Amino acid sequence: MLPNQEAFFTFVTMEKVAFIINPFSAKKNYQPFLNELKSKVQNPLYYISESILGTDDFIESHFDDVDFFVAIGGDGTISTVAKKLIGTEKVLAIFPAGSGNGFSNETQFSKNLDELLNKLKAKKSRKIDTFTVNDRLSINVSGTGFDGKVVKEFEKTNRGFKNYIKVSLKTFFNYKPIKLKFFDENYKQYNGKYLMINIANTRQFGNNAYIAPMASKSDGLVDMVLVKKFPLTYSPLFAFRMFTKKLKEDDYITYLPVSEIEFKVNTKNWHLDGEFNKIKSPIHVKVQPSSLNILI
Repeated sequence: MLPNQEAFFTFVTMEKVAFIINPFSAKKNYQPFLNELKSKVQNPLYYISESILGTDDFIESHFDDVDFFVAIGGDGTISTVAKKLIGTEKVLAIFPAGSGNGFSNETQFSKNLDELLNKLKAKKSRKIDTFTVNDRLSINVSGTGFDGKVVKEFEKTNRGFKNYIKVSLKTFFNYKPIKLKFFDENYKQYNGKYLMINIANTRQFGNNAYIAPMASKSDGLVDMVLVKKFPLTYSPLFAFRMFTKKLKEDDYITYLPVSEIEFKVNTKNWHLDGEFNKIKSPIHVKVQPSSLNILI
């Protein structure tokens, strides 16, 4: 009787939960997750998404009946689901299945389904910040310059950390810095050429690469990270500091905590939470404080 009682208990507490699966994440191998989910939750409500539009339609059609929407995928998938939950009391939950999983790491979600189900049973949540880049949502880290170009080239590969490193190294040697110009007089001292410009709501890109170790997702600010092109001899120190949460301001790195900022750059290549986007200047970044309810 015990297994059936456990299944019944799980079923009751999963009533208002929907699971949204990106079938292209986790090397397109989502079936093990789905099999495990079905073995632990009776008749789970789930959707295998083939498009952003399909995900939007699914959320809208179940919005009144579901309190917890679980995104199974990478940061791009999570951002797509989050976009529909901004400014509501609906709760975002995550099962990480991407190549970097930066936002999942920063919000303490693991690849342990039992742990996720226990969190869903507890039903505890809290509000965190998000931000927009020209009205396009970002929940983790977005940027332009070198990393925008890397993401563009990375999307042509089979993804994975090794391919990310290969693309990064190849791009670094050929990449010409971008030009940045602020509109606010208070920031004009930072006008100039940069290897990359990142807007960080949390501390890391993903894969435990901490571009903004002091960033907080609940302080009403984002860290604008300005990185000048540095010599090859600086690369080992930069990498060491980034992977040990020790990046700090120096001759090549500047941190600007802001709640809203406008500027222009001479490139349209951006990534928003690791997904390539074309965004034309001028750029308007704005924090949306306490706008997203997330499971804890």
